[in-house]
Amino acid sequence: MKSSNIGGQAVLEGIMMKNGPKYAVAVRKPDGEIEVKVEEYKSIVKWEKLTKIPFVRGVFNFIDSLVLGMKTLTYSASFWEDEEEEGVILTEEEIKKKEKQEDLIMTITMIVSVILALGLFMVLPYFISNLFSGIVKSRFLKTVIEAIVRITLFIVYIVLISQMKDIQRVFMYHGAEHKCINCIEHGMELTVENVRKSSKQHKRCGTSFLFFVVLVSIVVCFFITVESPVLRVLIRIALLPVIAGISYELIKLAGSSDNPVIGLLSKPGLAMQNLTTKEPEDDMIEVAIKAVEEVFDWKQYLAENFGEK
Repeated sequence: MKSSNIGGQAVLEGIMMKNGPKYAVAVRKPDGEIEVKVEEYKSIVKWEKLTKIPFVRGVFNFIDSLVLGMKTLTYSASFWEDEEEEGVILTEEEIKKKEKQEDLIMTITMIVSVILALGLFMVLPYFISNLFSGIVKSRFLKTVIEAIVRITLFIVYIVLISQMKDIQRVFMYHGAEHKCINCIEHGMELTVENVRKSSKQHKRCGTSFLFFVVLVSIVVCFFITVESPVLRVLIRIALLPVIAGISYELIKLAGSSDNPVIGLLSKPGLAMQNLTTKEPEDDMIEVAIKAVEEVFDWKQYLAENFGEK
């Protein structure tokens, strides 16, 4: 396998693929046609050197991923809003007002999502582990309990949302995204047939990144020794950029290394992808291929890395 450095995300009835600053969103519209939008994403980081510093770049990459993810998800959802509003003619002023409202909703949604994630996966496990303080005196054992609670909550959360019909289709598009990347990174032409037989698991997946975040947070939280419960919670939240930075370096290394130790560390995240990726239908694979081809010259990539013409 040779890394292509392209990445992506499943959206509503579609796929977003990104290569460098350029990204494409391909969506299967209600009428069956594939709509594609290609743009360049401008990072929140204005000083480019920050994106090159190990353990620092991961923090900004994580934030950029959240922003772009919400933006493309909102774009894909707009096709179903358009279908519901078919026949309604808006003035230019109304269109601008609607776009501002959508941007505001997207910002609020992202902030609320981050707060809920912090509460569910960083704060709640600590308070649950604290319930055992009366019978467990060892700081190490309490950290182990917190770790078990954190991992359990993460798995339960994934299992619960995977029961939703719309999310199941998103997970199928997620599988199509992985299969496309695996197809070209293993030297095969990007066709529906080749993509179909490729793996739906990939080491650079966001699911694996989140699992690394969970694992790294367990190690980092072990070194928090202050006694005050309030301070322990605040320090956990303050250390999130550190945790994200370390996790990013691990996922980046995992995506480009065949080292057996890195491979072993990647296995839990790959196993979790069995919950967040499903086998896609052929029309979903077609959407994924369209998104890839808008931002990545896979034929040139094969020629340079596998000697294909």
